Amino acid sequence: MNEALLATITGFAVGMLFSFFRLPIPAPPVLSGVMGIVGVYLGHVCFQLLLTRFFS
Repeated sequence: MNEALLATITGFAVGMLFSFFRLPIPAPPVLSGVMGIVGVYLGHVCFQLLLTRFFS
């Protein structure tokens, strides 16, 4: 949980810096884009679980 909290705080700070310098944000600006990133991560985690469960 510490990593998630630190990542959220870091992401918030990066978002603030990008806004301050009037740069486009380095992330998808819509919920569907963010959910796509979450899906990619979940797919990776599930694949790793399948590999360790069935092929180790």
